Amino acid sequence: MSDYSANFNEISGLLQRGKAKDIVTAVQNALTAGAPPADILEKGLIAGMSIIGGKFKRGEVFVPEVLIAARAMNNASAALKPYLAEAGVKPVGTAIICTVKGDLHDIGKNLVKMMIEGRGIEVVDLGVDCGSDKIIDAVKNTDARVVCLSALLTTTMMAQKDVIEALKAAGLRDRVKVMVGGAPVTQSFADEIGADAFTPDAASAAEVCRSFYA
Repeated sequence: MSDYSANFNEISGLLQRGKAKDIVTAVQNALTAGAPPADILEKGLIAGMSIIGGKFKRGEVFVPEVLIAARAMNNASAALKPYLAEAGVKPVGTAIICTVKGDLHDIGKNLVKMMIEGRGIEVVDLGVDCGSDKIIDAVKNTDARVVCLSALLTTTMMAQKDVIEALKAAGLRDRVKVMVGGAPVTQSFADEIGADAFTPDAASAAEVCRSFYA
């Protein structure tokens, strides 16, 4: 069996440096060399995003670097997608993400989305100012196992509780894990409203989200 580790290391390195054009060429080269699409995803792209996530968590890189790396990840994923489909490789699972009702902030949500996608999970992004009804519909119409709720204002935090109560009322609470986050949100608040998880940053959110698909 051929060793494609050099290809995977190159792809991981290009992703970390945010080389959006070069990484597509590297993915194509790896495919031409015969590297399995699933391995390119796992050992190249996901490995690279995991390293970026760790650095972000430790304060070694910041939001701009993560956004640039995520753009490279998106480009490479788009190039790889037809080959993954052909090989029968599917996402680990599906998660839903949104910023709750009354809140228009999206940078944190977008970071979390990118990090979760970097773990091989398909993300349904419902956007900002998202009411409970929209979330309920998304849970009903997808096979999502996780719902991620972002709130950046003290005045919108309670909307996270409203979503959890709406899921209970719809008989869907047991079907999904609810993750909460955002600047004013704390572990004690998450416990108080009955959320399954709270994470303080995007990298941790991706780790915890992935753990729900074990």
